[in-house]
Amino acid sequence: MALLHSQSSSGFSASLFALLFLVPLQCHVASCALLLSLRHHHNYLHHQRPMIHANQTNCALFVGTWVQDDTYPLYQSSSCPIIDPEFNCQMYGRPDSDYLKYRWRPLNCELPRFNGVEFLLEMKGKTVMFVGDSLGRNQWQSLICMIYAAAPQTQTQFVRGEPLSILRFLDYGVTISFYRAPYLVEIDVVQGKRILRLEEVDGNGDAWRSADVLSFNTGHWWSHQGSLQGWDYVELGGKYYPDMDRLAALERGMKTWANWVDTNIDKSRTKVFFLGISPSHSNPNEWSSGVTTKNCYGETAPISGTTGTAYPGAYPEQMKVVDMVIREMGNPAYLLDITMLSAFRKDAHPSIYSGELSPQQRANPDYSADCSHWCLPGVPDTWNELFYTALFY
Repeated sequence: MALLHSQSSSGFSASLFALLFLVPLQCHVASCALLLSLRHHHNYLHHQRPMIHANQTNCALFVGTWVQDDTYPLYQSSSCPIIDPEFNCQMYGRPDSDYLKYRWRPLNCELPRFNGVEFLLEMKGKTVMFVGDSLGRNQWQSLICMIYAAAPQTQTQFVRGEPLSILRFLDYGVTISFYRAPYLVEIDVVQGKRILRLEEVDGNGDAWRSADVLSFNTGHWWSHQGSLQGWDYVELGGKYYPDMDRLAALERGMKTWANWVDTNIDKSRTKVFFLGISPSHSNPNEWSSGVTTKNCYGETAPISGTTGTAYPGAYPEQMKVVDMVIREMGNPAYLLDITMLSAFRKDAHPSIYSGELSPQQRANPDYSADCSHWCLPGVPDTWNELFYTALFY
């Protein structure tokens, strides 16, 4: 997302000119008091695992196991017209299908079966908006496919835009939209430079206020390096930095978002969710020893076990930040804590079966396999089953 800022550029020009000389100093400033405070939090949280978030008394929704179920998937990719090529693994040649036939079973309970018609009836006349990065888009498209499979005859209207894309189920007056905001906070382009403003939500938030259900996510873009990095400078406290501690930046941005939600969203009218950090599977040493592959390519089965036991891989540092910030909100968002249950699904990424890859890239899975996004149908359908449960049960 690149929003042009309307402020006068003269003041910024002076700041940008000055920062060319101040960068070495500012980089040190950026790692002083604020970062020391944040690192204190991270060191403290490093020894803790966030509590399980579930509104049900006897059902830990996010602790459990994956079980084979031949009644899955809930839809076929060929029958859902909205799936982006990067998620459409079956269309782009994935030869196996067992990864489609797993259902999430929480500890001590069963998830209610997703009912797309019930979803439309419950949400009649209302708007659901997903806000975030391509993992949020992954979930948004999954939900549309799940509903569409249950009500294929209903009239729909689809408008793809930037940053806002909208799918309307016209017979029910239900709008399910996706607003692309990878950082949740502002990123402006001024004089050709991308400025990530850690203390501003302004332009984004105008589009979010009217939704009846908001589901936010962020995470992956904060760690991008090199050519994938989404900014040229980070603005914090009126100063500009070419880079800073990534966890500290995420925490500051998350706190800005949390403050915006607490200040601008009426929780008696709007339900607010936050999707936990979606894990990547780029390091096979996390789930197996002596492997010869370099990522998720060739994986066809989940990691066995229960999420209540120790996962062999590392728990994402970003998730500790997300969990802490949400706990400190005045009226906390509902954390859809999908991190650990998704971590067991090393088999469910597009890998080389993505329409975004060239034939040359597909021939080189060690460097090209997508182990961050998820095939559709697939794991995001489970996120939406949990979302559905939290909304209506």
